Amino acid sequence: MDIHVRPDSEGRFALCMGDFSMRCAVGRGGIAIKEREGDGITPVGTWPLREVFYRPDRLPRPDTRLPVRAMRPEDGWCESPDDPDYNRLVQLPHRAAAESMWRDDHLYDVVVVIGYNDAPVVPGKGSAIFLHLCRANYGPTEGCVAVPLEDIGRILALASPQSRIRIEA
Repeated sequence: MDIHVRPDSEGRFALCMGDFSMRCAVGRGGIAIKEREGDGITPVGTWPLREVFYRPDRLPRPDTRLPVRAMRPEDGWCESPDDPDYNRLVQLPHRAAAESMWRDDHLYDVVVVIGYNDAPVVPGKGSAIFLHLCRANYGPTEGCVAVPLEDIGRILALASPQSRIRIEA
């Protein structure tokens, strides 16, 4: 089953999957063609869902048919365009700039890796585009799609390796 993300009639953003629709957050730059690393844009297009990471110290293993991996404190995601590991999972400390996946807040307690700029990776085109948990006020992300915990559970229960996320401007 596919996921659709689009602006709604109230100037917010909605994520729809099957028969349900929910509010979601997107990047501070909105939804558009992603130009570069750090632009805050959620990339328009249709992308596969690669895998799920979760914090085993905070949550049980998600119920999904997607590949699932328990996150570790040393997990990071490389965001340095000149590094060969750009837009890939790395172990921290890493030789180049990398975001920690093991966060103090709860935004990354469950992370679905969206297959943006990964086949092949284009240096500087953007990294770490995820579906993850949102802030209580649905504040903007750095380019990801974000929903509440109860909604990500519903999404994961319906998702399969064939599922895609379609992000529309």
